[in-house]
Amino acid sequence: MPQGSDQPLPVALLVDEDSNPFEVGCACEVFGARRRADLGRELYDLRVVAPGGRATARDGLFAFADVGDLAELDAAHTVVVPNRPDVVRAHHPDVLAAIRRAHDRGARLVGLCTGAFTLAEAGVLDGRPATVHWQLAEEFRRRFPAVRLQPDVLFVDDGDVLTSAGSAAALDLALHMVRRDHGTEAANSVSRRLVFAAYRDGGQRQFVERPVPAAAEQPLTATLAWAQARLDRPLPVAELARHAHLSVTTLHRRFRTELGTTPLGWLTGERVELARRLLEQGTGLDAVAHRSGLGTTANLRALLRRHTGLSPSEYRARFVAPSRAQEG
Repeated sequence: MPQGSDQPLPVALLVDEDSNPFEVGCACEVFGARRRADLGRELYDLRVVAPGGRATARDGLFAFADVGDLAELDAAHTVVVPNRPDVVRAHHPDVLAAIRRAHDRGARLVGLCTGAFTLAEAGVLDGRPATVHWQLAEEFRRRFPAVRLQPDVLFVDDGDVLTSAGSAAALDLALHMVRRDHGTEAANSVSRRLVFAAYRDGGQRQFVERPVPAAAEQPLTATLAWAQARLDRPLPVAELARHAHLSVTTLHRRFRTELGTTPLGWLTGERVELARRLLEQGTGLDAVAHRSGLGTTANLRALLRRHTGLSPSEYRARFVAPSRAQEG
């Protein structure tokens, strides 16, 4: 259906055993809430479906009872697939078969958070880009190497298959879909009702923690901790190698093997992480650049945008209380 159509788009919210209530709620609020007096029309016609018409939410919090069965997927323009915290246990075979049938007939498929695992399990993501919560990225790569994972973005729109990252990004993707289906005015109306930011670009980075691995798991731990305590000063790779009692060549090999990056790449990431924490504390830009070892405010701006997709002022506006934010 073209953008601006007066007919509501049929959406099927597919739930399976242990589906996550938050993502289910996001889908219901955006695609199912019938409160459109400001628009004068309904945007979507939502149906909740489950195998056999019944399913239980995560941790047994509540049950989906007397909902539609899988046959209702055949009339859906968009199918939101199940997600749940247990990404190892396989979904109901009938659910995966129904997803494949929907894909084959041209329905739009949406995976919110761990829903990317469901889509990959159904075999519809091979060779395509997708995203997932950063904490699950390595598990996803291991199980589905044919998928072109983009682990550091909020959502991926690949036309007829869309995926989002962690829970709150489900709302970002859902609002993006409203904007794509019905235009900016409709998306802004929905975002105001939800009291949620109307627009965050799908390319915006997820904010990923970078912990130092436990000593039992990581031979480089002592050197990493030593370097983290000295980020405000120059740290040549040769100095890291001396501390680790390794040659520079061996240090590079260890970093690649154990951390998946170079010593310089790791140092830059740690400096940006420290800069983020200082910005969140309301520290001024000059002090942030100096204390994080990034040197200049120009370098701080460039690297923060490269790693987070945000400028320092944009980052502070999002994560710093107004009374602590400083101009710069």
